[in-house]
Formats: sequence, structure tokens, C-alpha cells
Amino acid sequence: MRLHVQALFTCDDAGRLVAVNEPGGAAAPRFFFGQTADGNAWWFRHDIDPSVAIELDTLCKSLPTVRELGADPGTVAQFLPCFARDQPVRRTWAGPAFRCPSDLPAHAPAVRVTPDNATLLKPYLEDWCSDVAAGVPMTVVLENGKAVSLCCSVRITPHAHEAGVETHPSFRGRGHAARAVAAWARAVSEMARIPLYSTSWDNEPSLALAKRLGLVQYGADIHLT
Repeated sequence: MRLHVQALFTCDDAGRLVAVNEPGGAAAPRFFFGQTADGNAWWFRHDIDPSVAIELDTLCKSLPTVRELGADPGTVAQFLPCFARDQPVRRTWAGPAFRCPSDLPAHAPAVRVTPDNATLLKPYLEDWCSDVAAGVPMTVVLENGKAVSLCCSVRITPHAHEAGVETHPSFRGRGHAARAVAAWARAVSEMARIPLYSTSWDNEPSLALAKRLGLVQYGADIHLT
């Protein structure tokens, strides 16, 4: 969970959240609560009201460890009164967090994208060209010589990479995303980094992809802004 948070956000010297971990990233959520089978962990944004932070910290310390890491709206509801006395919560996000196992199934080949073959991204996924220029691991699945599904490292630290996945709408439902993610995970593992994958509880296609690949859920996140 610590590696997950470090990949998602930048932090100040005190370990408080600052911004989304990307160039020009937006402000981090005011509060992050992570559940694992081994215990809970939580982080505050650097500018959260100190009295709110103290109240949330006390509440978090009182919450039990949850063995079944499923969607539970009741967990989110416990935190809302703490914010109501300062700034009410404007946005809530919750979802599972996974790691990619080392023995992902071998799918039909995907292609690693580099500056030399970045034209593969046109016309369906060309918005990702800037990520190629940054040199991050990116794998794609092709149809008729064109990339139609992609997995790329979108949050990066020296220890872990978080996956970003996109399949063009015209090519969904064909198993392409699973092939792209599996190839990406192998590329990240070969760099001696940990490949991580997270999503929201209401993203059914993403949850189905994690299940299809046999990704290992290690935690559940709650972000409050």
C-alpha cells in the first residue's frame, strides 16, 4: 500500500500528500485511506485542517482490519462527518488495488512501443504519443498493423509502476486489454519494478480484466477530496 501511494502521489518531507504523480499533476485528495488484510494505512494532504487531521487519525486508529476487501459504502460514510465541520467532501473515489503476479498467462504477442515505432499509435491511440517520448514502458495489441489496445506506466517510482489501460471503443470485448496488460507487467518486472493495477469499484470492465488475468488484490482505496 505504501508503494501504491508513492506511485499515485507526490509527498512533502513530512510524508503528506501534495499532488498527483504526473507532470503538472492536480492536487492530491485531502485524505487517502487504504485497507489491507494486514492492517489499515492513511495519509493526509499537506494543507488539511489540523483539527480535521487529528479527528480522522483518531477514527482511523479505531477501525478494525478488514479481511474481505470489498466495496463498503459504510466505510466512506464514517469519514464524512469529520470533514463537514471544515469543508464538506466534494468528491469520493473508492476501488481495489492489485499487484500483477509473476506468472501471468502467456497471451498472443503484444508489441513494445518505442520512439522508433510510435506511429503504431495512430489513428486510434495517438493521445499516448507523449508517453512514448517520456520513455515509459508501453505495450500495445495490433489489428491490421495499428495499435487498438494499450497498457502503459502512468505513475512511476523507483520501486513500482501503476498501469494505465485503454482500448479503442471499436475494438473492445476481444481480449486485447488482457494481452496488453500482461505484456506490460512482464516488461515492468524485467526492470526489477513492481507492476501495480488499480481501478474503481464501479468500473466493471476493469474489474473483469483483473479477474481474467488473476491479478492479486492486496488492498482497497478510499480517496476523499
